[in-house]
Amino acid sequence: MVVPVFRPGPTFDDLIASFDRQTLPATEFEVLLCDDGSGAETHARLTEVARTRPHVRVLDLPHSGWPGTPRNRGVEAASGTYVQFVDQDDWLFDGALKKLCDYADLHGSDVVVGREVGIGRDLPARIFRRDIPRATLGKDPLLEMLTPHKLFRTSFLRANDIRFPDGKVRLEDHLFVMEAYFAADTISILASEPCYAWVKHPGSASSSRIDPESYFPHLEAVLDLVEAHTEPGRLRDRLLRHWYRGKILKRLAGRRMVKYPAAYRERLLRVVAPLVQKRFGPGVDGGLAFPHRIRSALLRAGRWEDLARFARFETDVECRATMTSATWSRGGGLHLTLRVTITHDGDDALAFETNTAGADRLVSLPWLADLPADALVPGRELGNDRVDLALSDVVSGDSGASERKLVSQEQPDLGAVAVTIDPLKTFGPTDALHSARLTAKVRRAGWTFDVPVQADPDTLARAGRSPFLAGRACELVATDDGGVELRREWPGGQLKDSAGRAMRRWRARRK
Repeated sequence: MVVPVFRPGPTFDDLIASFDRQTLPATEFEVLLCDDGSGAETHARLTEVARTRPHVRVLDLPHSGWPGTPRNRGVEAASGTYVQFVDQDDWLFDGALKKLCDYADLHGSDVVVGREVGIGRDLPARIFRRDIPRATLGKDPLLEMLTPHKLFRTSFLRANDIRFPDGKVRLEDHLFVMEAYFAADTISILASEPCYAWVKHPGSASSSRIDPESYFPHLEAVLDLVEAHTEPGRLRDRLLRHWYRGKILKRLAGRRMVKYPAAYRERLLRVVAPLVQKRFGPGVDGGLAFPHRIRSALLRAGRWEDLARFARFETDVECRATMTSATWSRGGGLHLTLRVTITHDGDDALAFETNTAGADRLVSLPWLADLPADALVPGRELGNDRVDLALSDVVSGDSGASERKLVSQEQPDLGAVAVTIDPLKTFGPTDALHSARLTAKVRRAGWTFDVPVQADPDTLARAGRSPFLAGRACELVATDDGGVELRREWPGGQLKDSAGRAMRRWRARRK
């Protein structure tokens, strides 16, 4: 366990406690606390941690100001078969080390990407949908998680001289992980077990406002690495697209772009515009989502004012999901019809017309009409339109709301989206949740909108209370702000749930 340390705060105790709780015996792992010249107070604290833990060592290092060098010293000092990097503000789930090592042993892995769980932060989901014993770069979603919080075979790192850059280097984790990905014979994804808690603390630095002149040369170093290990073609384009989308185009989107002061926006564009022309060919644009293809076309054409105008348009778009009907079936299902509108200044914000080639072309923004034709044709995105309905927990207080997905309606007619909720599948027999707000995630032409479901009181009143086969009594209730809650009351408790389930099974057998 290699932990770069610099003047850790109180949450460092959570990390040490998570090491103490590991199911892997302490005789089978070591913890290297690599102190980056923190000073006497931190030294005393780390020494005390190690005093009662024979498997913990403290490495006193000169101050480097960045975690790369301490991590390198940790790899050099490591005596274990594997190295797991952990940051001082995070922690490990109890069985993480044993599961990671067992998985690496089983598959002969050089790298294992253990499931990361965001604490106070959102993390990509696609990479952790399933276990992948032998993941392929460019095919599997390995680029979604380029943090160094992974398990690496120690001999593999040393044999290939894979190191973090020394000194203050932005994207040093991308450089290290990509070097490992290119060199590895076997990269594995362990998605079925939570391993690493990546914690966001109040006051954590944000990457939303970077210094363009110093940041993007570091990005070019990552691009150099990718180009050195790939030939021109689809794989290279697919890999480069990841950084074009995440490090450039996302910075030019919606509210993020609108919030930039004009002087900063010009500085950013002066740096990235020539970088885009030099490093990202037309093949990179082909796999971008529709909104990003528009942004890219404007950026390549030098239309900086229109880029800002497009961002303001995205910021001002209003999406509403209104419940127009709600009825309970005798079988216990709640049938809802939603009307979804996406407007800008009262007009349809995302209107399309079919052109002579049979393609749907965006026509609601006429000032974009002179962009290349393919930039205004969404293609596959319209086929992926859908509405996801979810319950957002409104009784969780200061700990933050949780969300559970209920149903997804693909390719809906936004004027009448029909969905059905089954309370017996929504609420488990011992579920403590009794009040939750209905929310909708609307995906339209590559844009995503998260909005509360709204309804007028008459629509909710007509729905009434749930029938017996829905289990405990449920009803739709209006909130003070015009939203909708699904409330579950408790008469009959688990007995009524069990009776409802038994009756459904009996009816199913009779059919």
